[in-house]
Amino acid sequence: MIILAGDIGGTKTNLALFAIHGDKLARVVRKSFASQDYPSFEPLLREFVVGTTATFTNACFGIAGPVIDGKSKTPNLPWVLDAHELAGVVGVDSVKLINDLEATAYGVLTLDPDEFVTLNDGAAQQESGMAIIAAGTGLGEAIIYWDGGRYHPLASEGGHTDFAPRTSLEMELLRYLITRFGHVSYERVVSGPGLVNIYKFVRDSNYYPEPVWLKERLAEEDPAAVISEVALAEKAEICVKALDLFVCVYGAEAGNLALKAKATRGVHVAGGIAPKIIKKLADGTFMSAFGDKGRFADFLSAIPVQVVLNEDAALLGAAYCAAFRSE
Repeated sequence: MIILAGDIGGTKTNLALFAIHGDKLARVVRKSFASQDYPSFEPLLREFVVGTTATFTNACFGIAGPVIDGKSKTPNLPWVLDAHELAGVVGVDSVKLINDLEATAYGVLTLDPDEFVTLNDGAAQQESGMAIIAAGTGLGEAIIYWDGGRYHPLASEGGHTDFAPRTSLEMELLRYLITRFGHVSYERVVSGPGLVNIYKFVRDSNYYPEPVWLKERLAEEDPAAVISEVALAEKAEICVKALDLFVCVYGAEAGNLALKAKATRGVHVAGGIAPKIIKKLADGTFMSAFGDKGRFADFLSAIPVQVVLNEDAALLGAAYCAAFRSE
C-alpha cells in the first residue's frame, strides 16, 4: 500500500510517497518545492501527482497553521487548504490535514536515537508528557500527552502568544518591535524572520557596527542564513550578538512550553533552524534560559532536552498519521 504525505511550510513544501511494510514506512519518492512560487497548494500538488506513476490510497498533509474542520488558512502564505477539495485533486476518498507540529510530533516518535543531539540529559519520566518546539519560517509548538496506552500529539498555536521579555535588553527589543508590528508574538523573535528582526534591532540600536561587506551579503542572500553563518564563524560581533539573543529567547520559550506541558518525558527542539545552529544551541546559552524559571529551576533541570536532526520529521509524521492513525 502506498500513501501520500506532505509537509507544507511558508518557505518550502515537501511531498513524498511512502510504502507501508507492516508497522514500518519506506520512502518511495520525495520532492521539494518553493512554496512562494505557487499561488495555492493545488497546482503544486497536481504537479507532484502528475510526475509520479504510483497509485496511493490515502494522504495526510502537515500544514503550518491551524486546522479547523478540515480547513486551514496558512499565516505565512496566501493559501487556503480544504481537505475535501484536496481529496478530489489527488483522486482519493479522503485527505487528512493536521498541524505541522502535530505531524512533527508523530515523526519524532518514530526516529532513531542517532537522529537527536542532547542538550540536557535530565531524568526522563516514562509514560508522561512531552513537548515539541520548532523554529523555521515561523514558530510551532505542540504537546504530546500519554493516555495510558500510547502518545497523542496535541496541536497548538503557541508560537503566536505574546513575547515576554526577561531582561532589560529583551525589553528594549520588545519596544523596538512594537513600533514595527504592534503586537509582538514569540514568532516575531524566534523564527528565521525573527532572527532578522533581532539583527535589525541590534543594528539600529547602535550596539555594534554593520560592516559594509555584511550589509552587501544581507542584501543579496537569505539574511537569516547569513546572520547565522557569520555569527557561528565569529566574523562580526553584530551577528554574534543577534544569534545569542535569538537563542536566549528560544531557550526561554522552550522552558515556558515545558512548564505548560509538564513535559517530564522530554522537550524536543525541531524545525529547520536548530540543526544549522547546533554549535550555538549546545554552548549553554539555550539551557541557561530554559531553566531560568525561579522556583521551578530544579524541575526544569530534570527534563531531557534534545535537538531533532532529521529535518523531515514532519513529513515522516504526516506519513505515519496517514498510515496508522486513521481515527
